[in-house]
Amino acid sequence: TAVPILQELIEKGEEQDACIELLSNILEVLYKTQKVKPVFSSAFFSPVTVKKHIQLILERLLHTINRRVIVLDRENTLRSRYVACMAAILSQLDKDHYSSYIKAFPSRPELMDFLMETFILFKDLIGKTVYPSDWMVMNMVQNREFLRAINQFAVTLTEMFLSNSSFELQLWNNYFHLAVAFLTQDSLQLENFSQAKRSSILAKYGDMRATIGASIRDMWYNLGHHKIEFIPGMVGPILEMTLVPELELRKSTIPIFFDMMLCEYQLTESFSRFEDEILRKLDSEVEGGRGDEQYKQLFESILLSCCRKHPELAKPGENFVALVTGLLERLLDYRAVMNDENKTYSMSCTVNLLNFYKEIDRQAMYIRYLYKLKDLHVSYENYTEGAYTLLLHARLLKWSDEANTAPMQGLHSPSLHTQRQLKEALYNQIINYFDQGKMWEEAIHICKELAEQYENEVFDYEMLSDILQREAKFYEKILKVLRPSPDYFAVGYYGQGFPTFLRNKVFIYRGKEYERREDFEMQLLTPFPNAEKLKSTSPPSQDITGSPGQYIQCFTVQPVEEAKVRFKDRSIPEQITNFYRANHVQKFSYSRPFKKGPKDPDNEFATMWIERTTFVTAYPLPGILRWFVVTSTTTTLISPLENAIETMMKTNEKIMSEINRHQNDPSLPINPLSMLLNGIVDPAIMGGFAKYETAFFQESYLQEHPEAEGNIEKLKDLIAWQIPLLAEGIRIHRRKVTEDLRPFHERMEQCFMQLRAKVESQYGVREMICFEDRRSGRPQSMAWGADWDRLNHSGERQVLMEAAPAPKPAPRTSESEDHRNERKENRSSTFFGYWWQDPRQSISELPEPKDEKQRLSHNVSDSSLGSPGGKQPPPRRDSTGGAQPSSAGLSPSPTGFGGCVKSASKALPLPRKISPTVYETFLEQSDA
Repeated sequence: TAVPILQELIEKGEEQDACIELLSNILEVLYKTQKVKPVFSSAFFSPVTVKKHIQLILERLLHTINRRVIVLDRENTLRSRYVACMAAILSQLDKDHYSSYIKAFPSRPELMDFLMETFILFKDLIGKTVYPSDWMVMNMVQNREFLRAINQFAVTLTEMFLSNSSFELQLWNNYFHLAVAFLTQDSLQLENFSQAKRSSILAKYGDMRATIGASIRDMWYNLGHHKIEFIPGMVGPILEMTLVPELELRKSTIPIFFDMMLCEYQLTESFSRFEDEILRKLDSEVEGGRGDEQYKQLFESILLSCCRKHPELAKPGENFVALVTGLLERLLDYRAVMNDENKTYSMSCTVNLLNFYKEIDRQAMYIRYLYKLKDLHVSYENYTEGAYTLLLHARLLKWSDEANTAPMQGLHSPSLHTQRQLKEALYNQIINYFDQGKMWEEAIHICKELAEQYENEVFDYEMLSDILQREAKFYEKILKVLRPSPDYFAVGYYGQGFPTFLRNKVFIYRGKEYERREDFEMQLLTPFPNAEKLKSTSPPSQDITGSPGQYIQCFTVQPVEEAKVRFKDRSIPEQITNFYRANHVQKFSYSRPFKKGPKDPDNEFATMWIERTTFVTAYPLPGILRWFVVTSTTTTLISPLENAIETMMKTNEKIMSEINRHQNDPSLPINPLSMLLNGIVDPAIMGGFAKYETAFFQESYLQEHPEAEGNIEKLKDLIAWQIPLLAEGIRIHRRKVTEDLRPFHERMEQCFMQLRAKVESQYGVREMICFEDRRSGRPQSMAWGADWDRLNHSGERQVLMEAAPAPKPAPRTSESEDHRNERKENRSSTFFGYWWQDPRQSISELPEPKDEKQRLSHNVSDSSLGSPGGKQPPPRRDSTGGAQPSSAGLSPSPTGFGGCVKSASKALPLPRKISPTVYETFLEQSDA
């Protein structure tokens, strides 16, 4: 009689405390009568009677209590007491109770509603338990009774809701989600507990994950042809279950994936839906902390074994397994470093992932990791790299009004509905980042593209005006703002102790402004406190690369610039050229000097060899990272003579660079120029020419090395061409020297006069000839380039000549034009400009010059200036291979800058190559 009253009161929500108390007492008495023999015998306590009482409570109160738990708020203290009563009822049920209870439902829909309601309630209670997490006994008792109930209801599903006519997709779906939620709940993850607690749980309750896992597996296989209805919906829950770190559970459930593949393949001849879903879910699961190396190996071995048993799935199955294991490897690397204080390696792993998603054409995931990488860069003030990262997304968008289907959070506002709007917003952000990173050349490219859109596509002249003004400011910054070139460092990670994305690989890092190598190394070693720094720059041995330890190698490398065709044969301000020497670079070199052959203590140049290692990176720097892996390495040997030539080339280049600086900015301090010039002309400081002469210009050296004749002549030529450079530098020094330094300058001039007399008597005279710069009518523009050193394929020095245009009558100009001309005239008038070619090219790669007869073999037509009569003044030639045409106004040079070669005893040579510019100039002069 008490049970119906309890049911009525609980349904109404009245006298709930008293109802719970009374129900608890009844359940406790019934439990004790089953477990403990009663002191007195009574029909009330007989097993049959107790079973009937439990059946009555089950049929009248279980459903009522379930609904009451659903109604009550989570904060209500009565909720946990009702849940305890529910667990107490379930604990006293046997199979007969469940069977009778299921049969008691008057109709199939009512039974389905009860099961649906129970599955949802159980899942909710598992996800948000009513008991504190440290109440182990209560939580484990509840789990034990829930597990028994779930397995009993699974039998009901199979018997009553599986046939074609009675199959209920949503009910089965709720069952699977409940079972996976039960298996993956925190309170059952024994590996997270102490050994004592784990042992206690296993002894009393066992590992309930294995039981429910086996049930899920059996229920999946029971589905038969209904399986396809759960693909791809159940891929995520099954993946979550297989990622639980329990070996036997993994072995028994991973084959479900192959069954999913096979099921979809048999219907569609592909398993693309399954593949897409598992790749998408795997990313979030591993990032959330699930998965490990053991899982990757088990997944690979089990699925490959299954695929090979089915010939039609062997090849596509192997490709799929390779895809998933490749993603797993990258995700595990990413997770391992994502929480480190040093985000350097997080960036590397992020790039590995976004490249992977790009390769497999998963654009949504690719863009997701692009923005993760961008956020990392901005947090570390890597604005240049952040700009390049955003640019990858911008390049995927079109200048069109198509809908923006995948807006990203953060940068994008809800107003960016079209691809054009999003791309424009991205470009403006990219310009800001390039500006902050002092990459104004790159910002200008983006400005030009925006200007093209504003002018010719959307006709927004106001925005066009704004973007052109920004572009103009960037040009101004290039010329006026100091921009130090970054250093580059080669870093090798050797040993098996490093993660796979670093192990036994070499990277080239781009340093920050004014970053010292010592500071860079300190940051490099911070994440690896046990790593040992290698002192040698040579490649390590197998003992190091195969050892279980960690070894880091770090040294500075030099960028190897690529030839810029549009800068060739032009005089370019140093502020412009310096940018391209240190940016958009993919090759880097390291030179290691060593002694070879008999030592000469008086002249180390004679035995100084260079081992030059050239590194090629996967992508140019800067890019979306501050570093890239080295993909290839080559090593060449530079002989002492070739080393001497390179040293002279660099010295001449240094003089020319310093002159350029003073020509462009007369306000520069004179001290660096003073030290440079004095270090070269004062024999007490340098004494370099005599060292070269002693080492290489002796007859005995030529007899021992007959193949070096061309390089010896080249070294002499370099020495001779240093004189006019020094003369120009001393001229500038004379003009700027203060009275305090006048004695120093006079001594330097005396030393130079002695040096000049010696060099010109032995190696001939070279002269610099100034010519007018056509761009703005500036006088005294002197051209000097890397081509001065280059040999062509026939072994000849290439002569590059330029003629000043013939003066023409000036038309009347307006006042505004006069103002512009005045501004042009106020610019710096004299400068040295580069012709772009790699000055660090190995001398050993250059062909040797051929003999003099071959040099003279060119006929007059090859160098015709194109005069109307086809005539040409007779040429003069000397032994140095220089050239000087007799026509006034020319400034040819065998060394790439305006000048001529003189010799006291020999005539000047015939010019061997005339540039198209000179040809056209002479045509203009002839027409005039």
